[in-house]
Amino acid sequence: MGTKGREIVGVDVKKLLKLLNKAYADEWLAYYQYWVGSKVAAGRMRGIIAEELAEHAQEELAHAELLVNRMAQLGGTPLLTPEALLKESNCGYDAPTDPDTRALLLQNIKGEQCAIETYRKLYDFVKGKDPITEKLILQILEDEVGHEEDLEAMLEDMKTPVK
Repeated sequence: MGTKGREIVGVDVKKLLKLLNKAYADEWLAYYQYWVGSKVAAGRMRGIIAEELAEHAQEELAHAELLVNRMAQLGGTPLLTPEALLKESNCGYDAPTDPDTRALLLQNIKGEQCAIETYRKLYDFVKGKDPITEKLILQILEDEVGHEEDLEAMLEDMKTPVK
């Protein structure tokens, strides 16, 4: 990171890197949870739900990319092993052992709600102190809120009787 770029970060960079790495772990695990869920999905609205899960997977992977780029700018290193991802994650990994589409939606809604809370806390940490990270976190938070809305709408659609 450049000299001026370092000067505008008004938070403990070491702590910020730890928080960003934890979010990075969440994004990788969310990516895999969504991706594998899209492959095993079975039941009502399977095609539509599998497609939505696959789309969300790609968006979670894009979030991981944004986070790793910011960590690099701050002089940090991302977590390097799957074990570290599991250990450092805020939200953990919920294996899609029940392939039923309703179960997958509920499982991923829970994950999105955890992500929203994680990014809200991260935003509070950087708000007014690190404009670059603040903007990044708001962008990801907006996506996570949208994911929760999408999944909840699909769950609601499943309640509608098929004619």
